Amino acid sequence: MPSQLAREGSGVRARVAGLLLLLLLAGCGTVKSPTEPLSETPGGVTAFTFSQIQSQIFTPVCAKSGCHAGSTGGQEGLILDPGVSYGLLVGHPATENNTLNRVEPGSPERSYLILKLRGDPSITGSRMPQDGPPFLTAEQIEGIAAWIRAGAPNN
Repeated sequence: MPSQLAREGSGVRARVAGLLLLLLLAGCGTVKSPTEPLSETPGGVTAFTFSQIQSQIFTPVCAKSGCHAGSTGGQEGLILDPGVSYGLLVGHPATENNTLNRVEPGSPERSYLILKLRGDPSITGSRMPQDGPPFLTAEQIEGIAAWIRAGAPNN
C-alpha cells in the first residue's frame, strides 16, 4: 500500500509540473522578436526600428554628399551611412554640445539628434536636415524619439 501511494504521489507531481511548464510556455507567446516593430510608447507613437530609421530617413535624407555621407567625411564627424551610423550615434558625444550624447538611450530630451531635428533653440547651427524645409515630419521625429525612449536598440 505505501508503494501505491508513492506512485500516485509522483504521478500527481508529474502532472502539476507538466501544467506549470505549459503555463510558462504559453506566457512566452507575447515576446516580440528583435525584428518586429516596437509597441506603442506612452505618447501613443509607435517606435521606429533602427533599420527603418536608416532606410527611410538617414540613407535618403541625411547621408548625402556634403552632409553626413562617409564619402565626404560627414559633417561634425557624423557619418550616417548604413553599417557605421549606429556606432557614431548611440552613446557618442555630440560635437556641437559635448554635454549631450547624439543619442542618449531612454532619453530623447537629452539626445542632441532630437534637438537638431526639432530645431530646438538650444542647438548650435541649423535645424536638420540642413537643406530643409521640408524638414522631417512630426511623425518621423516622434518615431525616432520613441525609438530612443525604448532604449535605442540596434534593430
